Amino acid sequence: MIVTEPVVVIGAGPVGLAAAAHLAERGVEFLVLESGPGVAAAIGEWRHVKLFSPWRYDIDSAARRLLEASDWIEPDLDSLPTGGDLIDEYLAPLAKTLADRIRYGAEVVAVTRVGYDRIRTAGREDAPFLVRLADGEEVLASAVIDAAGTWRRPNVLGASGIPARGEHDVAEAISHALPDVFGCDRERFVGRRTAVVGAGHSAATTLLELGELAEHEPGTEIVWVVRGTDQARTYGGGDADELPARGALGSLLRQLVQSGRVELVSSFRTEAIARTADGRVALTAGDQQVVVDVVVNSTGFRPDHDMVGELRLDLDPILGSTRALAPLIDPNQHSCGTVPAHGVDELTHPEPGYYAIGAKSYGRAPTFLLATGYEQARSVVAALAGDWEAARDVQLNLPETGVCSSNLAYGGSADETGGCCGPAPVSIEAPVSRGLATGISGGLLTVIEPEPTTRSGCCN
Repeated sequence: MIVTEPVVVIGAGPVGLAAAAHLAERGVEFLVLESGPGVAAAIGEWRHVKLFSPWRYDIDSAARRLLEASDWIEPDLDSLPTGGDLIDEYLAPLAKTLADRIRYGAEVVAVTRVGYDRIRTAGREDAPFLVRLADGEEVLASAVIDAAGTWRRPNVLGASGIPARGEHDVAEAISHALPDVFGCDRERFVGRRTAVVGAGHSAATTLLELGELAEHEPGTEIVWVVRGTDQARTYGGGDADELPARGALGSLLRQLVQSGRVELVSSFRTEAIARTADGRVALTAGDQQVVVDVVVNSTGFRPDHDMVGELRLDLDPILGSTRALAPLIDPNQHSCGTVPAHGVDELTHPEPGYYAIGAKSYGRAPTFLLATGYEQARSVVAALAGDWEAARDVQLNLPETGVCSSNLAYGGSADETGGCCGPAPVSIEAPVSRGLATGISGGLLTVIEPEPTTRSGCCN
């Protein structure tokens, strides 16, 4: 049987739309399925967050070429976009050029092959993929590029990888990662005691924002809860980082901790969560207890492989990426700035024609950068178009973090580290007597008021 159906791309985020742009450029028929009501719905939930990667690392090459043929105005490549900027100034205009091939409100719940479960082999490669949507509609595809991401699957607070005892019972007191501290979520934190659980860039971002809020709102208290014993990885590479905003993030957090404005509770592995008699929330680890009003879960994310359970996947038993990719992204060995170039060969499963790209391709490894996902998209699309020379000519130039690796010997968890951390940074000059640094001028961090602190987007 000759398959003539389009390539289906799952997810209209940055990496999914990059794949769409490359498919369009090569003249390959495709359809993008996005579960949200508009482009990059997941990013829309943290549109207030400022990325630490400037625009030059955030725009895919094929997407740029498509946009340049329109009336698009390129942003300042050295400035730092927020999630909202990424949508409004890049992804929405890009989606407009692809409008007739993107469907919104199309949630994918299962991917299989027509007439084939995971066991049956004979003739399998000739059968089209069957993509089932939440409303029961089914779409046929010649190949599937899964760029669904991991935002909808946060890790649990329980330190053993399963929910802590009682975690579900206090769900209303647990905030998602990257809350809008200065916007719609402000009242949830004002005058209250908040525990931020996790040791990655998302946690650092929230801690800095809460520190700014506490300076202006009496009674606002912050506790940073981590599993490890040494926070050097979170504090990062300082001014040795090739992305100044990323380096500054950890350095400023260290200053907050040292000043006493953030209470650090380390070596805390949450076993149970329960309501106290006065309605607060108690996190318990052995004989330790942290009592707060609100908990922010910044422990990372994990991929959803359930929807592709009838496909033949070869997943690394630890990370949940492909086995070939796992050693290249292992957070025991790599930060997000040291991941080597990789493409279609490292992303191939035993199921021909199915590729997970973007954050989902990394499984539980927290070392993903947008630039990495864009190169994955380019390579996979080249292979689907039959251009194997281009597909295997993978190149990647990532900004170094200023550290050699994200060494888990410090005692943390890969799920909570954020991946782009390392030994304690070289100190940077940053006036923090009033407010937190939010801008970069002449190589030094400077206070710009009343803007909130520079924010990070989880290795974006």
